[in-house]
Amino acid sequence: MSAVTFNSVALKSSVNQGISKGELLANPSGTLNRRGRLARTLVVASLAVVLMAGFAARSGAGDQVSHATSYVTVAVPAGATLWSIASAYSIGDTQAMVEAIREANNLPGYDIVAGARLRIPTA
Repeated sequence: MSAVTFNSVALKSSVNQGISKGELLANPSGTLNRRGRLARTLVVASLAVVLMAGFAARSGAGDQVSHATSYVTVAVPAGATLWSIASAYSIGDTQAMVEAIREANNLPGYDIVAGARLRIPTA
């Protein structure tokens, strides 16, 4: 009869590799060389720039704002449209004047009612 013996030996996990938690915290870059650290820094810096540009775009930085210094208040005559009023008061681009009138009066659409009072930007 043959006898089989097993030796119980504690094996290290292949994942742990015997590195303690303190060693990982002391050297967070691991085994990166100078080129690896530079690449990591450039990636982080470029992501920061992209995020800042995204936040700036969302906040409206760089938007061109029309500064109308004065307004004329007009009562809308019967049968008038926003386009006809804008063309009467615009110097150049009628569509830009339509949008300026809508913005000055907080109009959600292009419909206006006879007798309503509209603020028309003059500058």
